[in-house]
Amino acid sequence: MNGQTETTGQDEPENALGLSRMAIDEKLRAILSDVLSLEADRVEEFDADTGLFGHLPELDSMAVATLFTEMEDRLDIIIEDEDVDGEMLETYGGLLAFAEAKCIGP
Repeated sequence: MNGQTETTGQDEPENALGLSRMAIDEKLRAILSDVLSLEADRVEEFDADTGLFGHLPELDSMAVATLFTEMEDRLDIIIEDEDVDGEMLETYGGLLAFAEAKCIGP
């Protein structure tokens, strides 16, 4: 090495709230584990294409309301009715992208 710092992708920039993408991902996984009573190991295996609503029996319409409340509390965001659509709940990647966008803000 010639004294230059290598970029590994782990030093991600933080958003206005001080949360990196990795921190948002970790918090979202913890929220899903807690709200849906899923084992942490199972949630750790979720990738961007992992199906959520309609694929996880634990994520029913009642659980969605609790999920949004916990996301608001733990990520310090506000989820408006018009923010919610079916696509954001189809996959873990969709939900993560939504959470990241809300954390970064307008």
